[in-house]
Amino acid sequence: MRQNNKRPAACLFPALLVGVFHVAAANADDATVALGKQVAFDSGKGNCLACHMIPGGESPGNIGPPLLAMSARFPERAVLRAQVSDATVRNPDSIMLPFGKHHVLSEQELDAVVDFLYTL
Repeated sequence: MRQNNKRPAACLFPALLVGVFHVAAANADDATVALGKQVAFDSGKGNCLACHMIPGGESPGNIGPPLLAMSARFPERAVLRAQVSDATVRNPDSIMLPFGKHHVLSEQELDAVVDFLYTL
């Protein structure tokens, strides 16, 4: 009788993905991640907590999805950055403010927020 060897490979694949995502998050320096968190939590800038639950944030909103497992949800950094910059490109009915398109955040702030989100 032939033995089924698919299970070990199926278990290994998710572990490899987690490792890849941790490497991507590790590439951002601590100062950039700290800036991204500051912008995301700042009610006068990113104000992400107004609509999203973010670990470590106080009084989160529940209009948008919780910002968890972001590197798994957005394996391509450019896609996440585009989403933060202008969510209406992927979803014309989105109520998320287009932070890049409306110049609410600078290019540096957008990159920092994305780097921070990849740590979640």
